[in-house]
Amino acid sequence: MIQPQSYLKVTDNSGARKLMCIRILGTNNCKYANTGDTIIAVVKESVPNMPVKKSEIVRAVIVRTRKEMKRDNGIIIRFDDNAAVVINREGNLKGTRVHGPVDRELWKKNFTKIVSLAPEAF
Repeated sequence: MIQPQSYLKVTDNSGARKLMCIRILGTNNCKYANTGDTIIAVVKESVPNMPVKKSEIVRAVIVRTRKEMKRDNGIIIRFDDNAAVVINREGNLKGTRVHGPVDRELWKKNFTKIVSLAPEAF
């Protein structure tokens, strides 16, 4: 569960290292975001000489959360960190690679490109 002011690790090669969530997109009165939700975030740390700079406002998709999620078949899944992937306004990735595992629920939310680039999908 990600809420505003939460920090997330970036798992792609767009140039950002850490993001801070400032807004959750979707419904009007949504307090928390889960895996597969789109957020607006500000870049807190970045790699030099890359397209995404520090203090830039970006959109991101949450791919991992520390809060456990229960699936329909009864399996409970939890990751070690909160992580996101930077996207543009159309929903395409800004980076070309995705590092680390991602949640399988991204297929249902039409982020198939993220799942296909990830090394593992849980």
